[in-house]
This record gives sequence, C-alpha cells and structure tokens, in this order.
Amino acid sequence: MDDTGLLIVAAAALVDGDGRVLVQQRSHGALAGRWEFPGGKLEPGETPEVCLVRELAEELGIDVEAACLAPAIFASDRIGDRPLLLLLFVLRKWRGLPQPLAAAGLRWVRPIELHALAMPPADKPLIGLLEALL
Repeated sequence: MDDTGLLIVAAAALVDGDGRVLVQQRSHGALAGRWEFPGGKLEPGETPEVCLVRELAEELGIDVEAACLAPAIFASDRIGDRPLLLLLFVLRKWRGLPQPLAAAGLRWVRPIELHALAMPPADKPLIGLLEALL
C-alpha cells in the first residue's frame, strides 16, 4: 500500500510451452476457493518485479529473474474502501517446478478456460486481454 491508501498487487501469468496459464486456488481469507494469478502485495520500497520474484519463490518455490517478467496489463478495483491496482506480468521462463506452497492447488489452463473459473473481481477484466496477448 502506498501513502494514498492505494493497494498495489503484482501478479504473474506463467505461460507454459503449450500456451497454458498457471492459476492457484486461494486457501484462506475472504476469497478462499477462488482461482487467481500468483503474486502479492508490494512491500514498502519494492518494485513490482522485485515483489514478484519474492512472491513466486514464496508461493510456488520457483526461481525467477526480474528481466524475464514482461509487463502486460493492469486492472483496478476496490477492496472495501481501498483502491486496488493489479499489475499483471507475463512469465515464460523460470527455474523449478511450481508447487502449491501457499495455495490449495494449482491448475494449468488455456486462457479461454479462465472465464469458467471463480476468480477475484480484479482478475476478471484481465482474462480477455490476456487471451488477446497469448
């Protein structure tokens, strides 16, 4: 969160060699059970890329180089009375096998299949744009 109360979240659309995208299922909180792109809130002083390198290691156990994160699209929403900015990066190269270290599960899906998943409201507007990009 920055000084204005804006909550900034960086997320990654990991894309495999078959054009599928990785989503993880939230295991706790108000959005438990929903599918989302891996990532998290920026810590003070972090860039979105540094945040994602940290979050992807913590959540999926993978090693990512910031240079491999391609800025793609963004969406805005509100969480209660706080504005939210969701920054989505595309990632095609990482080291390690993604594991659900902080999630109930992982799924590789085609971008069109994202429409059928229960996802947080901020993620929904990204689906069509992600389909067009991939």
